[in-house]
Amino acid sequence: MFVSYDPSRALELLRIGSGNPHANFREDQEEAIRRVVESGERLLVVQRTGWGKSFVYFIATKLLREAGCGPVLLISPLLSLMRNQVAAAERMGVRAATRNSSNTKDWPDIHARIWSDELDILLISPECLANEKFRGEELAIMGPRLSLLTVDEAHCISDWGHDFRPHYRLIERALRRLPSNVRLLATTATANDRVMADLTTILGPKLGVLRGDLARPSLTLQTIPLSDQAERLAWLAEHLHTIGGSGIIYVLTVSDANRIAGWLGEQGLNVASYSAEEDSERRVELENALLHNEVKALVATVALGMGFDKPDLAFVIHYQMPGSVVAYYQQVGRAGRALDTAYGVLLAGGEDVDINHWFIDSAFPSRGEVSDVLGVLEREPDGLSEQRIQGHVNMKPKRVKTTLSALSLESPSPVVKEGSRWQLTASRLDESFWERTEHVTSVREEELRQMRQYVGLPFGSHMAFLIEALDGDPSTAAAPSSRPLPVTIRQDLVEDAVTFLRRTSLPIEPRKQWPADSVIPGAGTKPIPCDHRAQPGRALSTWGDAGWGTLVYRGKYHDGRFCDDLVAACARMVRQWDPQPSPTWVSCVPSRRRPDLVPNFARRLADALGLPFHEVLLRVADAPEQKTMENSVQQARNVWSTFASDDRAIPPGPILLIDDVVDSRWTLTMCAWLLLRGGSGPVWPVALSRAGGGA
Repeated sequence: MFVSYDPSRALELLRIGSGNPHANFREDQEEAIRRVVESGERLLVVQRTGWGKSFVYFIATKLLREAGCGPVLLISPLLSLMRNQVAAAERMGVRAATRNSSNTKDWPDIHARIWSDELDILLISPECLANEKFRGEELAIMGPRLSLLTVDEAHCISDWGHDFRPHYRLIERALRRLPSNVRLLATTATANDRVMADLTTILGPKLGVLRGDLARPSLTLQTIPLSDQAERLAWLAEHLHTIGGSGIIYVLTVSDANRIAGWLGEQGLNVASYSAEEDSERRVELENALLHNEVKALVATVALGMGFDKPDLAFVIHYQMPGSVVAYYQQVGRAGRALDTAYGVLLAGGEDVDINHWFIDSAFPSRGEVSDVLGVLEREPDGLSEQRIQGHVNMKPKRVKTTLSALSLESPSPVVKEGSRWQLTASRLDESFWERTEHVTSVREEELRQMRQYVGLPFGSHMAFLIEALDGDPSTAAAPSSRPLPVTIRQDLVEDAVTFLRRTSLPIEPRKQWPADSVIPGAGTKPIPCDHRAQPGRALSTWGDAGWGTLVYRGKYHDGRFCDDLVAACARMVRQWDPQPSPTWVSCVPSRRRPDLVPNFARRLADALGLPFHEVLLRVADAPEQKTMENSVQQARNVWSTFASDDRAIPPGPILLIDDVVDSRWTLTMCAWLLLRGGSGPVWPVALSRAGGGA
């Protein structure tokens, strides 16, 4: 359907949506709207963050609907982005809704609005395209009437995109099912030549491109390499309050988000942590607090990456180095969109490379993982649920999910999901799958090397480097608009940060249910009885962290003995914790590999607490190290029948049960079960370290 473009109405909508009665279109904004509305072509818009890509698709939506065209479907990667966009759309009178996993109660109303044509634009995540109910209902209704398909953060379609989302592959299939004349608008800020070539292949050879200047003159970029975490904490405490306005501090792990927010809060700064662990309501609350400058900063993982729109964001600080310069440009570009000057500071740390290598290595399933999963399904023609597959393969639940997802998105796919069960199809996995994943992995290794080069750049050269990495014109980069921030660090703050990092007491939640396919006789998946279950415990550190974790690692693998400082710190933790009923004796988890390591520590801890030590648990069989077991079923099986207890020697009172590192918690669960069956009182687990920080 031909639609005549009305420039005066488009400008009116821009001014309404922006809340600025004097607003005018930025370069190429109006051209993009006109080309989508009037010519109906497929268009890729590559413009810097802050340019206003959302105005293009919302104004286009409103103009198309006012001309009598059908509804618009917008595919967007993050919930926070969707929330921002629905609010922006409604200001222009665009009737918008989002369908995602956090608002299932709204789905019937959304369906009714689509059916009655009372919805102008529906925002979905790419994962919705894999949902049978969505494809069979909402998309079936919208598809024949659709006037425009918009793909936001379109670089996610490409294997080469830094935020590649596998379910974006389904867009190519969805396009084949939509009317051939449907308009298409794809937008991104981070598409280098390689990504753009990939998008042209996927979205169509006649894809028009509007590509703008990537320079951000308002951003003053700076790198401050500080390998030690205590130094980075000290820098933040000393200098964050000197930067005007509010901003974001990006981290690579959830544990770092929580730790930094806690530290800065103690230093009198109003900050909060933001990660995927927060529920939807809490995330909205935090986003609004930052939008209204009620907090100095959110300490955030990539859960706030592409999806947050605050034009007056004054700074973005990275506590650690992202994996590529294009990812960094995307995140740092959140700052200074409506300000004359803003800061983008990278505090590169010593742990950055290892964390990023982990992300690279875990992005795709390995050949072994694919072989294991396909092998299990080949032996089970009726199919298996994900949980049942875990009982047959030594893989983490997330790796099973990643493998099945990657395989199911191939075309043709070797696996298919029927209800809750996964089954093999007649198709076989093509070797091109491995060629693609191996090549993408090598490219990402090169991108990480490029990011390490960025860290070492002198002040004033960072923006040009980013633009060149995105295949733009580096000559457009202007000199920084502000002076660099100080790199000095107060030594007293460093010492305070070290003390803070060592003042940890992490929870160890007790296991409450045996796993599926359990080998515990008669247990099945029944709850573990309360009188045979460990109590909530405590861990002194996260394994390998900058507080006590490094000393735990050194004691286990280098010294063969945990130092006296760890004994004193653990004793302080137990006294402050003060579990009730109070422990009357101490024991420990036995090991055949290092038979003296934990008992030696437990005896010294017992002495420090003035409690007797009784070695009542025995290791009666060898088994692989528990850390090599990847899911609950394998972990529980691995410890079953490897421990026994000397019931005659078990005292009746409450007990502190000591181990060095806790990961799956099944070792502590089994040992507590044995102790309680043997007549002990409540079992309070204590560990020197808790494995893993979470991403």
